[in-house]
Amino acid sequence: MGARDWLHLILLAIVWGGSFFFVEVALEALPPFSLVMVRVGLAAGILHLYLCLNGTPLPYDPVIWLALLGMGFLNNAVPFALITWGQTEITSSLAAILNATTPLFTIIVAHFWTADERLTRTRIFGVVAGLAGVMIMTGADALNGIGGALVAQFAVLAAAISYAFAGVFGRRFKQMNLSPAQTAAGQLTAATLLLLPVAAVWDQPWDLPMPEPAVWVSAALALLGLAALSTALAYVIYFRVLATAGPTNLLLVTFLAPISAALLGITILGEQLTGDQISGMLMIGIGLAAIDGRPVSAFAALMRRT
Repeated sequence: MGARDWLHLILLAIVWGGSFFFVEVALEALPPFSLVMVRVGLAAGILHLYLCLNGTPLPYDPVIWLALLGMGFLNNAVPFALITWGQTEITSSLAAILNATTPLFTIIVAHFWTADERLTRTRIFGVVAGLAGVMIMTGADALNGIGGALVAQFAVLAAAISYAFAGVFGRRFKQMNLSPAQTAAGQLTAATLLLLPVAAVWDQPWDLPMPEPAVWVSAALALLGLAALSTALAYVIYFRVLATAGPTNLLLVTFLAPISAALLGITILGEQLTGDQISGMLMIGIGLAAIDGRPVSAFAALMRRT
């Protein structure tokens, strides 16, 4: 990956990393499937407004819309619903750890479905090191939940697998002459249509009791952040990185999200940097270097010279 790809990936980690927090707050007012439907619907509306203001409407080609429907299913409807439902049973920290298995599944899927992203020992080592780093950073307490609420944990793992397939499936949009904003808007529109009947049948939101006004205000603010930042903006960046760096490199963002959360806490909230966070960041750095490949190649070349 180039320097621009890394910058985009870091930005994606920042805006995507907040989604677990936003979901936790919004679940106080909305059931999981309704929350997800509102999330993608708001994000789709924001991107449609952006496209209209820029004079770049979505195409009408049914082949493109069929691909967008598949992407909305794999990249939004399935993983968002599974993770959000999972967070009703497990902590956001444990959900973040389980979600960080996404690159592991991605390198396996990419090995069999692509010709240029083959499985190597270095990549496997990098993913394992990165996952270990996420676990260290998140803290041992988060692992206490493993063993209980197994269905919720498997749901988050299934979401990670869905993300892996979406990353490989999404490579086809590079040949469709769509901008990242057009692809993101189409995908989120398709996901909204898929989730509408699910939310209506499963949650029946019209029968739910009204929460306290203070809860509604905090949930509304969380939904706005979730839709505008962690969904609309995030998926514009997502498709930009996917087109230039490929699915395996793109989904390393699940390793970077805990680092961005820790750094934001230190710089904004005045939190102290702990030994576990330093150790975790070092492990994630080693994993990213191994998967990127260039630092390892440079070190090997240096050793050969000496």
